[in-house]
Amino acid sequence: MPRPDELVGVADAAQNDALHVMPELRERLRAAVADVVHRQHEMGISIVNDGEYGKAMRARTDYGAWLSYVLQRLTGWEPASDTGSLSASAEITPGGFYQRRDRQAFPEVYAAIDREIFGGGRRPSRAVTGPIAYRGHAALAADIDNLKAAIAQDDVADAFMTSVAPGSFGREQNRHYRTQEEFLFAIADAMRVEYRAIVDAGFVLQIDDPGMAENWDAMDPSVTLEQYHDYARMCVAALNHALEGLPEDRIRYHMCWGSWHGPHLTDIPLRDIVGVLLTVRAGALSIEAGNVRHEHEWKVWQDVMLPDNRMLIPGVVSHATNVVEHPELVADRIERFVHLVGSERVIAGTDCGLGGRVHPSLAWAKLRSLVEGAEIAAKRLRRSSVRPPFLC
Repeated sequence: MPRPDELVGVADAAQNDALHVMPELRERLRAAVADVVHRQHEMGISIVNDGEYGKAMRARTDYGAWLSYVLQRLTGWEPASDTGSLSASAEITPGGFYQRRDRQAFPEVYAAIDREIFGGGRRPSRAVTGPIAYRGHAALAADIDNLKAAIAQDDVADAFMTSVAPGSFGREQNRHYRTQEEFLFAIADAMRVEYRAIVDAGFVLQIDDPGMAENWDAMDPSVTLEQYHDYARMCVAALNHALEGLPEDRIRYHMCWGSWHGPHLTDIPLRDIVGVLLTVRAGALSIEAGNVRHEHEWKVWQDVMLPDNRMLIPGVVSHATNVVEHPELVADRIERFVHLVGSERVIAGTDCGLGGRVHPSLAWAKLRSLVEGAEIAAKRLRRSSVRPPFLC
């Protein structure tokens, strides 16, 4: 979620924990979480979250907080040049941020994007050079306490917290572990601490894993689809290892094609990875469905059977455009999925996080359109004796 100005930059790229150890910043964060939860609840969002406010964001356009926060909470990494992921063996792994196929196809476009986001510089890269272990217990506890206090204040029925998947953080350069598999499972063992704590606190755990689809764009063009499937399955195996023992109905899995505002011409189609996607141990799947590059892919679910124990959270408003979706369009998008899998298995959501991707006023306008569109869809579905979906 878009964060207020007073939170932007309070935790910097040096990966310190100032936001959590300084009393005045702790109180500022707690109040901000209470406010963002209240605004969501008042607007009509059914399943709220904390806006990811406890994760460091250095500027309003810094949309990498969903991933970079992990650097505060894991040991074993250090800054590095962007030379791609490295391991001791010649394995197939994603390349670096600047090696993406889409960037290579549209260099002028991405040069302009870099100027806007990074001021013409380069995005900082990291390498794992030592053993990975979880060290973010204090920051995690603060996030959990702040969200608990916020939902108690507004008597909110349900809330979710996000945490990154091994396969997405595993795109960082590996210079310590012998193989990529060993690397991914080390991340999984560390992140299990965070996953379990969120579920044990009574929240829904959302696993953020754009890497499921986005890693394809960062692979060498010679990599075949079959080879990519093998890599994606390894990432899912590591994630499922970390989720072992947690109730699937309290886990949702978010996959997108990356939130940057680029052409996305080299994105992998949903149909090419849906089989791997369905092996994730999560009760709900959050997938982009409003992004114009992927909106048509709702048709995949005409041919692919969604398992009985799975729900869909299609994005019906998008981070990829400043245009605010009309509520009637939102309603149409919702109803497509309801008619495919049933209203009891649809939660209307966003394509991706809105904070850092669009102006704050537009983000809240999009959420308002989400609510209004769901209300329109609910009225139509009631007339046809179909139960309306949830909102998140």
